[in-house]
Amino acid sequence: MSETSREVEVTRVRAGVRGALRDYAATEEPMEVRIHGDPFAVIMRTPGRDHDLAAGFLLSEQIVRGPDEISLIRHCTAPETPELKNVVDVTLQGKPAVERIRERRQVVTSSSCGLCGRVTLDSLHAQVPSLDDTWEVAGASVLAWPRRLRESQEAFDRTGGMHAAGLFDASDTLVDVAEDVGRHNAVDKVVGRMLLLERLPLSCYGLAVSGRASFEIVQKALLARIPIVAAVSAPTTLAIELAEESGVTLLGFVRDGGYNIYSHPRRVG
Repeated sequence: MSETSREVEVTRVRAGVRGALRDYAATEEPMEVRIHGDPFAVIMRTPGRDHDLAAGFLLSEQIVRGPDEISLIRHCTAPETPELKNVVDVTLQGKPAVERIRERRQVVTSSSCGLCGRVTLDSLHAQVPSLDDTWEVAGASVLAWPRRLRESQEAFDRTGGMHAAGLFDASDTLVDVAEDVGRHNAVDKVVGRMLLLERLPLSCYGLAVSGRASFEIVQKALLARIPIVAAVSAPTTLAIELAEESGVTLLGFVRDGGYNIYSHPRRVG
């Protein structure tokens, strides 16, 4: 069975009748991110695509700004380290990336928490230029994104307990999908893969997420230069404010044949 889920014993109760059966639950395990061998963060995540997750997380934490600042990502190979599969060591290159580490405290990021590790609330507003891209997408295409994303969620089919993020390009192709118990992790996996493939900036891509759109989701999109974010559920007030300030087109409640556009509606035709 996939590492994204595990078989568990369940007592199911229906109409007062109990029955024993086996089911599948979403896997959640801690992943320690080390930088140059030193502990930096612990992320509660679903195993799989750990290198993508680490890269995306470091971009969202603004430790790295591009793939040229990552020399190597690998799972720990030290025999004295327990749970080797849950430890990822990142080697940075370039003085700026190394100096940025000093500005961050060590963090524990839960699967429901995005940028919990920043030093101050003021630093949450990333110092990056606003988006002014003129890329547009048809409203009919955006309406289909959640369905197409859902059809790609194999782990959700087994467990019912996974978030997903999907990246759509200018030709409306779903180029990548990631699932995780944490919606922020799913976005980091998608963005991290594109970072490692040297595909950033993603100025002609749209991001679809299976849950709500929080501040962290919008900021992750901004850092990757994604101009359109579409969420199946509601956005938060901070997400709307950041989207408006940064030039991101933010859509919520993309379902049942409609959607709300909360900022920069010009990109959706």
